[in-house]
Formats: sequence, structure tokens, C-alpha cells
Amino acid sequence: MSGSDRLKSYLPAYYDGVLEMEQLMGTEGPEVDLLASRIEELLNQSYPESATWAISRYEKDLQITAEARKPIEQRRSVVISKMRGHGNVSGSLIKNVAQAYDGGEVDVSVTPADYKITITFIDTLGIPPNLDDLKNALNDIKPAHLTLEYEFRFLLVRDIHNVMTFNQLKQTPFSKMAFRRK
Repeated sequence: MSGSDRLKSYLPAYYDGVLEMEQLMGTEGPEVDLLASRIEELLNQSYPESATWAISRYEKDLQITAEARKPIEQRRSVVISKMRGHGNVSGSLIKNVAQAYDGGEVDVSVTPADYKITITFIDTLGIPPNLDDLKNALNDIKPAHLTLEYEFRFLLVRDIHNVMTFNQLKQTPFSKMAFRRK
């Protein structure tokens, strides 16, 4: 429904067909539409998951070094991760932060005897594009005596043999595949 139609719906029926009211609604309607779209845009900027031009404000508030050349999705994931990364450090906190970067399922295992945290990417094939950002975020929140290890999942021949067509295989980048020598 356009803005002028919406405005007309608020008027009493006796204004139907009145030329002055039709012209007034015709000129005010687009302004109402513009106002509604600007309000929606402003609301989108209020959440880091949908922010575009306001992402730099989140980065400034969270003391994140802004990198304008990065895709907006990666910048958002840094902001979201930083927002989630406050409080006591636990396996679930690290998992929460890692999933904010990856966007997929990750598994976190903590081996106190080896002073090690292992992050396994379950849903993502290959190395995530913003792994360096994830490493920086996790290094900021993890205890200093623990090391971080990352395990990645790649396509193996057994995963594609009689499963993928040649065209599907052709469109899959090599960075998502693993090759092993005997």
C-alpha cells in the first residue's frame, strides 16, 4: 500500500473524490513513504547484524580497529563477536565468539592438561575468510596460558565420489578440498 493510499484510509469517507484532498494525499503520500523507509533504515543501524553505515560507530565504541576495505559481513562479525566476548571465559563463550565469525557450527574442546583449546569448524569447508579476525578476538579473551588450535574441514574424495556432479565439482574452489600424498 502506498503512502497516499495509507493516508486516504485514515480519512472519513466524505473526503473521497474531493479534488483538494486527493492532491494533498498524492503529494504527502510519497513523503510518508520516504519517512517510513528512513525510520526502517535507522532501526537497521541499531543492530550490528543489519548495520551498514553505522558499523564504524560500533567499531569505535568497542575499540576495534576499523578496516573499511573488509566486506561488511566480516566487519559485522568482528563487532558481534566483541559484544559477545565479555564475561568469564568458558568453552561456551569461546564457541559463541567463534560462531559469530564463522556463521556456522563450531565445536570447542578444552584440554586443560595440554593447556590447549581446539576449535573445529563443522559447517564450513576450508579456511574461513576472516580467520585472522577470529584469532585476534579469541586471543583477547582466552587465558594467556592456553594455546589455540584450529581444525578445518575439507572435501575429500570420499565426500564427492558418486555424490557431486562434474559441474558441481567444477564450481567448488580448490581451497575447500584436501589432497593427501601416500
